[in-house]
Amino acid sequence: MINIKEKLTEQNLLKYKSYGKKGADILFALFRYMILLTVGYIVLYPLLSMIVTSIQSLDSMRESIRMWIPTEFAIKDNYTLAIDVMKYGKSLGVTLLYMMVPAVLQIATCAIAAYGFARFDFKGKGILTALLFITILVPDIMIVIPRMVSYTRLDFLGILGLLDKLTGIDLRPNIINTVWAMYLPALFGAGVRSGILIYIYIQFFKGLPKELEEAAWVDGANPLRAFISIAIPSSGVVILTVAVFSLIWHWNEIVNSSMFLSGKMPLSVQIKYFSKNMSAILTDHGNRDYNSVAIKNSACILFIAPMLVFYMIVQRWFIESIDRVGITG
Repeated sequence: MINIKEKLTEQNLLKYKSYGKKGADILFALFRYMILLTVGYIVLYPLLSMIVTSIQSLDSMRESIRMWIPTEFAIKDNYTLAIDVMKYGKSLGVTLLYMMVPAVLQIATCAIAAYGFARFDFKGKGILTALLFITILVPDIMIVIPRMVSYTRLDFLGILGLLDKLTGIDLRPNIINTVWAMYLPALFGAGVRSGILIYIYIQFFKGLPKELEEAAWVDGANPLRAFISIAIPSSGVVILTVAVFSLIWHWNEIVNSSMFLSGKMPLSVQIKYFSKNMSAILTDHGNRDYNSVAIKNSACILFIAPMLVFYMIVQRWFIESIDRVGITG
């Protein structure tokens, strides 16, 4: 009898423990979902508010009772005026030509520079590595004036300036307000935040098995062939990571495009001067009672929409690439 009672007691205890464990797991799951929902709401609130505001009419916005469901919509008026103010079609073309093409060039040139840092030992490597980190620390706004001076009379190693002194013929071109003002930094690995992209590439290339490239060298491949045939095909993960960063940073870039492009305004610069341009447009329309807040939010939606769609397409592979590359923080 004692043994039976003891067994029943042990069974009850195990049952209570299993119930307690299940209850604790449920509470932990609920707590986790509450945290995720709270953080998600905090992150998404500005975007949701922007979308709702962009489709409201002026009368609907003046009603403080209904915030998330407008009583009256003005989608066509708000977005049409925002497109007119931004000159969206023309500005999108300028953005693709002057900002997205350099972003693609930067993805390639940074890979080449990083491969050299990661795989080869050469004199001055420590100094060049230190200079690489300096390019990360120094903001673009600090060197924009020297760049402008250099771009007005572009010279390489002072060769054209020396010819000017010898012959009196100034062959130094002015590349301000041309595509080369944006292309040259990308081609030489000195574009928008190139230092960070090179560092990401370096960390990845150091983790690649060196034996693969050594086997290619034994078979007669030179370092360039090994880079193209071995390193690049194995670097899809880091290339995707760098591509997302480079494209988004160039899309949002405003300092260089404001200084070096006169009269050719990409979408980022249009957003900067949107209020000023909108005031001029509204004056031309006879100062009608427009919902300026909704129009500004419509412009912001139009600006972020292409990159938002791009990220939604690649986000699954991008998150996996971030995990494999090892970027944290």
